[in-house]
Amino acid sequence: MPAFSASRFSHPRIVLSVLLLAVFAFALLQAVISPVLPALQEELDTTPNLTAWVMTAFLLSASVFTPVVGRLGDRYGKDRVLTVSLIALAVGSAISALAPGISLMLLGRVVQGVGGGVLPLTFGIIRDELPKEKTPGAIGVAASLAAVGGGVGVVLAGPLTDTLGIRSLFWIPAALTAVAATASRLVIPPSPSRNPSPISWLATTLMASWLIALLVPLAQASRWGWTSPAVIVPLLAAAALATTWVSVEKRSAQPLIDMRMMRIPAVWTANLVSMLFGVGVFAVMAFLPTFVQTPPEAGYGFGASVTQAGLILLPMTATMFLAGLAAAGLVRLFGTRYVLVAASLLNVVSIAMLVMKHDQRWQIPFALALLGVSLGVAFSTMSIVIVAAVPPEQTGVANGVNANVRTIGGSVGVAVMSGILGANTSAGGLPTEDGYTYGFAVLGIAGVIALLIAAATPLQKPQPLPAS
Repeated sequence: MPAFSASRFSHPRIVLSVLLLAVFAFALLQAVISPVLPALQEELDTTPNLTAWVMTAFLLSASVFTPVVGRLGDRYGKDRVLTVSLIALAVGSAISALAPGISLMLLGRVVQGVGGGVLPLTFGIIRDELPKEKTPGAIGVAASLAAVGGGVGVVLAGPLTDTLGIRSLFWIPAALTAVAATASRLVIPPSPSRNPSPISWLATTLMASWLIALLVPLAQASRWGWTSPAVIVPLLAAAALATTWVSVEKRSAQPLIDMRMMRIPAVWTANLVSMLFGVGVFAVMAFLPTFVQTPPEAGYGFGASVTQAGLILLPMTATMFLAGLAAAGLVRLFGTRYVLVAASLLNVVSIAMLVMKHDQRWQIPFALALLGVSLGVAFSTMSIVIVAAVPPEQTGVANGVNANVRTIGGSVGVAVMSGILGANTSAGGLPTEDGYTYGFAVLGIAGVIALLIAAATPLQKPQPLPAS
């Protein structure tokens, strides 16, 4: 240990600034690759299917590691585990930046997935270190910045590739996370609350197994066929493994994820809403850049460059951030249920606009601006709901689960959208306009279900764990 103490630097504003840098760096890395996958395929001299795994490998890794890292933070200290997560992000980014081929690129992306715990750890540290009256607003800022970072990544991907080369998309996040890791080690004080119980590695293995068995066939279903044994068998195995995992967690004295916590009405409703929002946002971020880049000769699209596609998404990034800042105040005025219902309704409206009105360039950024308001308010509000509903020692794992189900929902949304587009292609190999319309309609259905569940979300108030 160095001679100095982190407490010397630990003014709440400084702590929050470091946490926001960590969140932004992770969110940037999460999204910056999706608009440039064709260029990355050429850079690595590989196939489209293998290139798609650059996104899939990261999602898989983050899905597995996010709740585990949150639990490690609750046990060993959120400050320490946050630093380790940021180091993993920096190392993984450097591996990908230096990768001569697809194998090392994928290894780097898997290592980056360890950083999935940054968001739940950040929420836990905010709850530990900031004054109680400042906590909801700070959580809202962090949650909105997490969403905004993804939007900024999409916007910057084109200009950075054009000016600094495609490898800069890994080097810049690597530098940011390295700075954030150093700052977190210097600034963030030791966690005041910890859960000393050991981690159940059986539960961890089962959880990783069912997530992989679920997400791999979903990611590959459009290529393997939704009714093929290669898809159906792993999905059945995922259901069996998930059932076993829940059974093990219920019987465990030290569960990885406390199923009593998951039964708190505020927690399970927020998680379902988060998953359904993930279905929409990941799919929109993944496929809308391709839609606007499609040449008009295909009957739709605007022939935009990667840079122009990013600029079309810029309104969503701006409104997402501003709405996230406003979320805590809205919650204080109206309560979490009404704010979340309003955000969910706006989500449905914005996606309906993408379904019905996408033939003029201005319509896309207008719909996305509304979607940004919805996402910024919803993500911030769900984080406030989770932190208020669980004991302090479970903050990390609870927010890890919430972030994780959003990632799982995103994987489902991307897989379904990919399958719909794959089934609706023109003679030239491009998706048809109907394919995008049907795909956006499915995202809208997920949004309607999220709206109904949001209406059942309890008003914000801390609740004790129900009896076993």
